[in-house]
Amino acid sequence: MYTHILVPTDGSPLSGTAVERSMALARDLNAKVTVLAVVEPIAIFPTEADPSNAMRTEYERRASEQAARHLAEAELKAKALGVLCEVVQVKSDRPYRAIIDTAAQKHCDLIAMASHGRGGVAALVLGSETTKVLTHSKLPVLVYR
Repeated sequence: MYTHILVPTDGSPLSGTAVERSMALARDLNAKVTVLAVVEPIAIFPTEADPSNAMRTEYERRASEQAARHLAEAELKAKALGVLCEVVQVKSDRPYRAIIDTAAQKHCDLIAMASHGRGGVAALVLGSETTKVLTHSKLPVLVYR
């Protein structure tokens, strides 16, 4: 069936559940897993004093460290279940595109991810990375809610 599952994570509780369920699925299918964390750059508009460089650098350092922690947690879950796991961290201002591109680069045959289930105006204004992946991916996408 599926042999390589891409599992994007943002460290949220719902995303953590998706990681756990995806690891169990991978174990049952004897599939390997690639867990992806996408670090989005901060949008800062420069001013005359322009402290934004230091601010941007600090944000990116902290975001990268946080992503690394989430990836390490996923690796531990995989190891506990005997699932072969690779972790990847990328920087992108379009997470959905990074998810799709990573799935292609790693030759994944399934993307398994969480949906935060926003509805109404929040979904329209904020959009959904899951919806964008569903819309643009040529691979099957399993959505955990």
